[in-house]
Amino acid sequence: MSISRRTARSVRILGVASASAALALGVAGNALACNIRDFSAVASCDENGKGIITVTDTDSSGKEAVVSIFLESNGADAKKIGEQTVTGTREGATVTFSEDWAPKAQYRVHIKAGNIVDEDISPAVTAPSEACKSTESPSPSETPKPSETPSQTPSDTPTPSASESTSTAPATPGENAPSPAAGDSNLAETGANSNTPMIAGIAGALVVVGGGAVFFGMRRRGASKAN
Repeated sequence: MSISRRTARSVRILGVASASAALALGVAGNALACNIRDFSAVASCDENGKGIITVTDTDSSGKEAVVSIFLESNGADAKKIGEQTVTGTREGATVTFSEDWAPKAQYRVHIKAGNIVDEDISPAVTAPSEACKSTESPSPSETPKPSETPSQTPSDTPTPSASESTSTAPATPGENAPSPAAGDSNLAETGANSNTPMIAGIAGALVVVGGGAVFFGMRRRGASKAN
């Protein structure tokens, strides 16, 4: 009878030990499993003053997770910023999304890790109250390249040809041009001009010379008859 009690007591002790071991293993397994609390996100500025959103995964189990970020507007998704895959480490693995966020803008960060995690990081990510200030210096303006079209030299200037210059008809006087005087027309028709007195003088001189020659000829003839 006493042996039976001892056996029963031993069985109870073994059962309690087994339950304790199972509970410890369960707790340890839950501690090592991927959990939404292993993920965190923050909006900040990078070294160049550009807006970014960084998600950190401290899941030591190394479970691969898909991170999706959405811009929120009035409690709804306004647009999807991006999606990346991260594999967690004990020290923390990070993925960075470029986002020119506005001050106090809100973003929903969703984590999907197999069948273990499928939920959002809570609370939502809120951007700082001041926008990022860019530290990049503006690039110098490009120097305009010289025109490749050669400039026209004086020798390249076309000169008008002789045919072009002579083919132009002289301008004709219009109807308003003054007509020649009537007196000038009459003088041209009769031949009277500025040379008429000269011709008349030469003719008179010839008449005088001719008359003198005739006179001396007749005188010589009379003298020869008298002898």
